Amino acid sequence: MDEVRVAVLGYGLAGAVFHAPLIASVPGLRLAVVVTANPERAAQATREHPGVVVLDTAERVWERAGELDLVVVATPNRTHAPLALAALDAGLPVVVDKPMAVDAAEGRELVDRARARGLLLTVFQNRRWDGDLLTARRLLEEGALGRVWRFESRFERWRPAPKPGWRESGGPEDAGGMLNDLGSHLVDQALHLFGPATLAYGELERRRPGMRVDDDAFVALTHASGVRSHLWMSAVAAQLGPRLRVLGDRAAYVKHGLDGQEEALRGGGRPDEPGWGEEPPERWGLLGTEDQARPVRTEPGAYQRFYEGVVAALRGQAPPPVDPDDAVAALRVLDAARRSAADGEITRPG
Repeated sequence: MDEVRVAVLGYGLAGAVFHAPLIASVPGLRLAVVVTANPERAAQATREHPGVVVLDTAERVWERAGELDLVVVATPNRTHAPLALAALDAGLPVVVDKPMAVDAAEGRELVDRARARGLLLTVFQNRRWDGDLLTARRLLEEGALGRVWRFESRFERWRPAPKPGWRESGGPEDAGGMLNDLGSHLVDQALHLFGPATLAYGELERRRPGMRVDDDAFVALTHASGVRSHLWMSAVAAQLGPRLRVLGDRAAYVKHGLDGQEEALRGGGRPDEPGWGEEPPERWGLLGTEDQARPVRTEPGAYQRFYEGVVAALRGQAPPPVDPDDAVAALRVLDAARRSAADGEITRPG
C-alpha cells in the first residue's frame, strides 16, 4: 500500500482542525474525500486541500469504496458508531473520533464487527501524544517519582456562556457534555498510564442556566495497580488548576497549561513544520519535592504519531495506534461514572 486514500466524514472542528491537517502532513496518506453538506465548509475544504473531492453524504462514499483505503469518522458523537459500522460493512478500515460510541455496549458491537470483517478499527485518542502526558510517561518509566499513588488531571475552561452547537447546547441524545467530550480524553490517559480501573465515582453537574448536559464533572478511579486517579473537566472554572499533578513517594510532577498542538492546528500550523510540539522553558513542569523542585523539559507533543501508526497498521507493520479494546474499557468507565453520579455511589466499571 504505497498511498492510503482517506475519506474524512465531517468537516467541523474535528475534521477541519485535527484530522485533515494531520492526514495531509503524514507521508503515505492522501486526503482524497471530505464529506460535508455545508456549502461553507465544502468551500473551506477545497480551499485548504486542493484536489480533494467533496461529497454531501456518507452513502456516496460507500458507493466508491473501491477507490478508498480508510474512512475517518469525525462527525457528531451520536453518529460515530452508526457511520463506523456502515464503513466496515462497505469493506473500509476505520478511524473513529472519540468517544468511539455513546456507551460501552455500542462500542463492543463496533469492535466485534471490525474483527469479524478483518478490518482495522482504531480510535483517535490524540491526547496520548500531548507533551505533558509523554513527559509524565517518561518520568514513570525512569522511576523518577518512585511509587505513584495519585494522578490528578484537569481539562478546565472558563466559559460562562455556553457555546452554540450540539457539544454544549444540545440535549442528552446528542451525547455531548463534559464527560463525553473532555472526559473521554482524561479517562483514556489515566487508563493508558496506570491500567484498568476497578472502581469509579462520578459527579456530573449542569452549572450554567439552560444546560441540558453536564458542564462541570469530576471522576475518581481506583486502578487495579493501586493508583488513584482524580479527573476534573469543566467549562466553568474561573481559575484553572494544574493540568497534571502526579504524586509519588519520591517526588511529584506538576505541570500547568494545556499542550499547544490544538492551538497551533487552529492557527494553520502543521506537524511537518520545524519545532512542532516544542514547549518554551517557561512552560515546563516541575519535578521534585516542596523544597527541591526543578524544571523538567516537556517532551515535544506529537499528534502525527497517531496517523503514522495508522499507516503502519494498514501495512501490517504494527498494531493499531490505539487498541479499540482500550476505547471500550474507557467507555465502561464513563458509563460507570454516569451511574455513580445518578446514584451517589461508588460503582464498578463493567
